[in-house]
This record gives sequence, C-alpha cells and structure tokens, in this order.
Amino acid sequence: MSVYEKLQALNITLPAVAAPAAAYVMYAQSGNTVYLSGHLSKKDGKIWVGQLGKDITTEEAKLAARGIAVDLIATLQAACGGDLKRVKRVVKLMSLVNSTPDFIEQHLVTNGASELIGEVFGEQGKHARSAFGVAQLPLGACVEIEMIAEIE
Repeated sequence: MSVYEKLQALNITLPAVAAPAAAYVMYAQSGNTVYLSGHLSKKDGKIWVGQLGKDITTEEAKLAARGIAVDLIATLQAACGGDLKRVKRVVKLMSLVNSTPDFIEQHLVTNGASELIGEVFGEQGKHARSAFGVAQLPLGACVEIEMIAEIE
C-alpha cells in the first residue's frame, strides 16, 4: 500500500502547510536530509494550550501529538515537491512536552506522533526519537514536535 493509500485508509487529509510564525522557514534541506521546524499542537484550528500534569491528560496530549504528525507529513510533502513517495526514511522526531516538574510520561505523549508516522510510512517510518519535558512552549502549546527525514 502506498503512503497515499495509507493516508486515505486512515481518513487523513493533509492540511495546507502553515506559514512560519517568526524568523524561520518550515523546512530546510541539506543534501538528501530535510529538517522540519517544530510544529505546535492544534485543536479546532487554534493552538492546543495546556500543561501536562496540570490541565491536560496524557491521552489528550497523545492526540495532540498525532495531529502534529499530520501537519509534519504535510510539510514533508511540500519539502518533497508534493510527492511523499520521495521519502526514503523518517530519521528522527524530537518532541517537547509542556510539563509540570513531576510529569514523567513525555514518551507516551510522543507515541501519538511516532505511531502515526509508523502507520503511514511503514518500515521507512521507523525512527530515532527524543521526548523532553519543558517548562513552557511558544503560545502555551502542550506539545511541539520537529522531524528529520531523508528524501530521494
């Protein structure tokens, strides 16, 4: 099954790529490696605000991370000139989770993105990963994730 057939089977329509909110670009390419800027969690088109361990649950944030993965795939498609078949491998995800000092489930939150990337890209979606708890994220977002991928 192709990447596009998998997206269709998952009932996922890729959104338009967001414009940068500050002095950066949404992705940069060096050789065959594409670096995608951090994407913030969104709910109903607005930043999904919250802090894990305080006012948002692990399961809610896992959904937020899954939503970020959809946005990352859309940006990756743009980086590939509109053709996700050019993706050789998703190399790494880095996840930042807005957390209280005692929250310890950042890895479970990040699974929301990792699992979807695996479903969509199969073997090429198996990636290295880091998940960090941070005191705050831009605009109060509950999760921010960036991606590194290799393309043809």
